This record gives sequence, structure tokens and C-alpha cells, in this order.
Amino acid sequence: MLISQIKGSNGEIVVAVRNGPGETARAVVNGGSVYKLAMEATDSCKSLASVIEAHGLGEAIDLEKVYAEGRFLPPITHPDAAHLHLTGTGLTHLGSAATRDSMHKKTTEAAEETLTDSMKMFKMGIEGGKPKAGEKGVQPEWFYKGNGYGAAAPGAALVSPSFALDGGEEPEMAGIYVIAKDGSPFRIGFALSNEFSDHVTERINYLYLAHSKLRPASFGPEIRIGAAPEDIRGSSRIKRGDKVIFEKPFLSGEANMSHTFANLEYHHFKYGLFRTPGDVHVHMFGTATLSFAEGIKPEAGDVFEIEVAEFGLPLRNPLAVAAEENVAVRQL
Repeated sequence: MLISQIKGSNGEIVVAVRNGPGETARAVVNGGSVYKLAMEATDSCKSLASVIEAHGLGEAIDLEKVYAEGRFLPPITHPDAAHLHLTGTGLTHLGSAATRDSMHKKTTEAAEETLTDSMKMFKMGIEGGKPKAGEKGVQPEWFYKGNGYGAAAPGAALVSPSFALDGGEEPEMAGIYVIAKDGSPFRIGFALSNEFSDHVTERINYLYLAHSKLRPASFGPEIRIGAAPEDIRGSSRIKRGDKVIFEKPFLSGEANMSHTFANLEYHHFKYGLFRTPGDVHVHMFGTATLSFAEGIKPEAGDVFEIEVAEFGLPLRNPLAVAAEENVAVRQL
């Protein structure tokens, strides 16, 4: 099942669901929001699908038309945007299938003292990111991106700050979670995401990684309810006007990762801070596909597009650059 949120004719949130790509979406009767339905499911100890079935489905919705009209919202929002957390993890993917074995050999045979911190972390993931049942695996890299105020809707611009040195895409899978009243995390499902970052700033010094990640992100348009497929394959591209200036396969899923999703989830939610009742988490799981690695420098007006058939409509966002701000701290 695919679930999304759109702006209704009176500005209200309309929840749309469909059984898969190519199917017609329908509005959930009195759905309120995806957040409201998810919390109803946790409160009643029912699945989200059964809660949606109990509400019933109403009018048909043309999602392509909604996209063209700019009426998509992020597929989950929180009534208080500060309680939606955008976070992520990196160095989790093996790369393309063709290079997986050579990457493994290179990192395991090289002398430990010659490896960068990034390669050491990658090696740790290969060796301990997929623990046996009942065991805890190695913890990954982790970073914070912001809260719901930094969530760009599908179709809306990803705005790079004026001081940024780069604004580049990072096509990733994101896990979508709500925290129940008792502090238990529940996964709604997975969605396409663009974990938009400043790779030039990051390249200056790895300690600038935190700065490079404080950027908006987009995810959706639809959440695929349930577990993620083992092998996820799609495309990441950048369009400049009518021309495609970059296109590469996008691979994800545990078949293409050095960590399991369960291991990555554990190392996020092991912190009590991230189990605050009622909160929403959008946790992005890393990528092996970057236009930056190909020497591409996106420009304002370029459109990022990430597409995987099983996850519904592609995620599209144009790049914009913010005007310079004069920020000064005043004494009270």
C-alpha cells in the first residue's frame, strides 16, 4: 500500500492511498493526516492498513494532476513541526554490484593505518553491520539534518543557503516512524528521499560534515507501508531545462548495503531522546550514487528526480538558492 498527503481545496490535509503503482488513489474518509492515522494505529494496537480500512475510502484522486498543481505535502507531517526529526546515516551502501567485491578486498587488505576515517567506518560496516539474530551490530555514522521546518514537499524547491558552497542531491531510502504513547518506535514504512547536502563544504574537512548536513530534505511523494524490498533499483537524475545532465542507477535495500535496516534503526532509537511519545522520525539510510562524484555542479533551476517503481511517483525537487541574510545576535 502507498500512502500520501495532499492539500485539499480548503487547505486541509487529505490522505490518499492506493494499492500500488498504476492503481488509482482514493481519499481516506476522515483521515485527518497520516500522523493521526498512525497514532490511532499505535493507540489501538492495530495495523495502519486495518485502521485505513476501518475509515473507508472515498473519492478518487489523480495524483499526477496533484503533482502538476503543486499540491503534494510531505507524506507525513507533525502538528508541531519541531517534533518531526530529520536524521540520517552514511557509509552504509556497498556501491554497485560490479564493484562490491573489489571494494571489499581493497578495504580488508589495506593496512589499517593507511585508511581514512571514512574507509575505517566503511570497513566496520562490512564486518559488523549485519549481525546475527539476537546480536547487536556495529554502530554507523549518524548525523542530524533538522526538524519539520526543513522538510520540503515533493515538487517544492530544495533551498540552498546563500553561504553554501554546493547544493547536491543524495538519493536515499528513508524510514518513516512514529513514537507511541509508551515510547515504543513504530515504522510506517519507507519512502524515497533526497538528503540534500553541501559536498564541497564536507570535502574541506570531515569535521565539517555536521555543517554540510544542516540543509533541507525532501521525501515521498508516497510512503510504501511495510518492510522494504531486499533489492531496490531505480534511477537518480538531474534535469537542466529539457536536458538530462546526469543519470545513474540508484541501488538500495539490504542486498546492496553493508548494514541491515534493523541495525541502523537500533542505533538510532537506542537513544531515549529519540523515543519521545508522539514524535515523528524520518531517518535516511545513505546512498552510493552522487552526481558530485561525477564532477556535476547543480545550478539554481535544476530539477533533481529520484525514481523507484515500487515506491510510486518519482520524487522531484528543483534547486533554489536563498538570498543572503544579515544575521546578528542582539543583547537583551
